[in-house]
Amino acid sequence: MNRENESLLKEMRLHWWQRAPRIPTLALFAVVALALIGTFSLIIATVEVERTQRQQAARTSGIIASLDEIVRATMSGETGQRGYFITSDTRYLEPYREGQGRYAAGMRALRDRMGPDLPAEQANLVAEIARLGDAKWAEMAGVVDLVEQRRIPDAHARLLSDEGQLAMNGLRKAVARLEDIERVRLDQAAQRAANAEARILPSLAALFVVIVCALALGLWQAIRKAEAEALAEGAAAIAEARDRADLLAKELNHRVKNLFAVILAIVKMSARGDAAAAPAVDRIAKRIHALVTAHEVTQGSGKDQTVDLAELIGKVIAPYRSSSERCELDGGTVNLPGRHAVPLGLVLHELATNAVKYGAWSAPGGLLRIRWESEDSRAKVIWEEIAAGEAAGPTEQGREGFGSALIRSSERQLGGTIVRRFEARGIVVEMDFTLEGGEA
Repeated sequence: MNRENESLLKEMRLHWWQRAPRIPTLALFAVVALALIGTFSLIIATVEVERTQRQQAARTSGIIASLDEIVRATMSGETGQRGYFITSDTRYLEPYREGQGRYAAGMRALRDRMGPDLPAEQANLVAEIARLGDAKWAEMAGVVDLVEQRRIPDAHARLLSDEGQLAMNGLRKAVARLEDIERVRLDQAAQRAANAEARILPSLAALFVVIVCALALGLWQAIRKAEAEALAEGAAAIAEARDRADLLAKELNHRVKNLFAVILAIVKMSARGDAAAAPAVDRIAKRIHALVTAHEVTQGSGKDQTVDLAELIGKVIAPYRSSSERCELDGGTVNLPGRHAVPLGLVLHELATNAVKYGAWSAPGGLLRIRWESEDSRAKVIWEEIAAGEAAGPTEQGREGFGSALIRSSERQLGGTIVRRFEARGIVVEMDFTLEGGEA
């Protein structure tokens, strides 16, 4: 017992490399770490792309607003210039001058929003818008000056020339091209943001799965650790419990023997003074004695209790052996499951009793031959009686006797067969059963 306790304690004291995480655990945590880093990078990239998209949206919106302001201010100035030309009313110069101021402010806002570092195409478009806008306003200023100088025919001639019309048409086309470029850039930024968002969702799903696996593994490791700690802490308690269980088993064995003794004493006392009951009492006492013998044989050691077949046979026939009752025993070492001892012991006792009453040992010179062997997971026992003279043998009865019922019941418990043959010199009983435990 002490050696078993020491072995258990040694198993509890694991080395550090045995307690260290295994390769699958490290690999899973590495995957989790990589997934976290990758997902974090994707999130940062997505945030950056969305920020760029928002900046591009604000830039495009501002540029379009500036371009729209340039065109509307120019048109407003043209309306005021034409009204002043037609009516010579100076009140029309107010929208003209207002439009002129708005145009200048719009050009400044456009340059600020476009920034200094522009692609060549956009830089050329901004320069062209400024050139065409300035040309249009120069044409309108010339007409206004001529009207103020009362040179109406010259103003009319300049107004009818293609100078202002060409400048205005060119301005509208340049503004439209720049707006198209900015809208394309906005669409590209929006597409990049959508692609980044599309990538982030599968990454988050994969990360979720990996984290769930890591949590499951962590829970499993925690349970294993808790179990190991519980085993380590309970090693002393287990050893104490085993000692207490052994003590209780010995005490129970002692009490069982005492109980058999009491039962046997009660049976014998019940037949005292009754000669007619003596034979029945004797049979009952012998069967109780067979149970006691089988019980004693089953008291082995260890958690997988076994019974030595040779010892069981020897103890069953020992009360009947003498110099006149010959007996031959032949067989190797066969370890029976503990649960086989009682049914097999009762069968052997019944056969020994019958041999003494009317079998090989009913007359001097008879021979009882018992052979046993085991193969794989089965055992075979042959009980052969050879009488000195003609064997009496049992008579056929109308109902099944106790011995036959006992043998039939034992067959089920042993998980095998018990076959009896009545030959000229005596009975032959062949018992074949499994060594893995029969019917409970």
